[in-house]
Amino acid sequence: MRTRFARTCFKLACSAALALPLMTAGLAHAQTSAPTSSSLNATSGYLSVASENVSSLSASGFGGGTIYYPSTSGQYGLIAISPGFTATESSVAWIGRKLASHGFVAIVINTNTTLDQPASRARQLRAALDHARLRASSTVRSRIDASRQAVAGHSMGGGGSLIAAEDDPTLKASFPLTPWNTTTSFTNVRVPTMIFGADGDTIAAVAAHARPFYASIPSSTKKAYAELNGATHFTPNSRNEAIGRYGVAWMKRFMDNDTRYSTFLCGSEHNSYNTSLRFDRYNSNCPY
Repeated sequence: MRTRFARTCFKLACSAALALPLMTAGLAHAQTSAPTSSSLNATSGYLSVASENVSSLSASGFGGGTIYYPSTSGQYGLIAISPGFTATESSVAWIGRKLASHGFVAIVINTNTTLDQPASRARQLRAALDHARLRASSTVRSRIDASRQAVAGHSMGGGGSLIAAEDDPTLKASFPLTPWNTTTSFTNVRVPTMIFGADGDTIAAVAAHARPFYASIPSSTKKAYAELNGATHFTPNSRNEAIGRYGVAWMKRFMDNDTRYSTFLCGSEHNSYNTSLRFDRYNSNCPY
């Protein structure tokens, strides 16, 4: 009996000893993947990115574009991103690639015409989400968690993302960049929304656009407003560290429900980052 018991104990001990390195490796990986200021500020994240072209002929309800997605298999949240007035997908492609490298599938669209207004862009953003979920390649579709969808956009695309968030409360997040829209009231938005404005914007001046947009969103909705210092309406059209950092943090917090990112939005990491006065103003209804 004692021999059998000893053998059993020995086997259990060996199993535990073998499992320990695996558990340690898992913990090490988790620690490596944990968000840091450096990882959020970097040009790309921890995942390699692949892409898939969406031709205008295969697109329904929008003008085609490009889907950026993690090369690593998994289930990721889906984000549709619209460019601004007269612009094409290339103007905001960097944002799509950045988000994909942090664990999202991002479809960056061309609009039906470059002159499309915000309401049309809102409809096109939602059509793009449908395309990625239903008509993209099996490789892309296999990486999408349809329960987690979001929108973003620049200028009129930003106005479109606000309208899309108002029209579709099932979205998990919205991220308008120097948004433009003729209507400033978004009292029906229930989707967590972070707006970026620019202090030097002469096209969508913050006093007439970004600030009143933010103020109109109910306090019961999770929201934030960042006004970039020394920036223009077109700052989002090229890589910007603050936009990339907060865009990833916002989507991670509200699409993935990852509370580790809260500190980068309104906690100590945010406060530390803003000591160099990157923002003219920063408002939020933290805690998240």
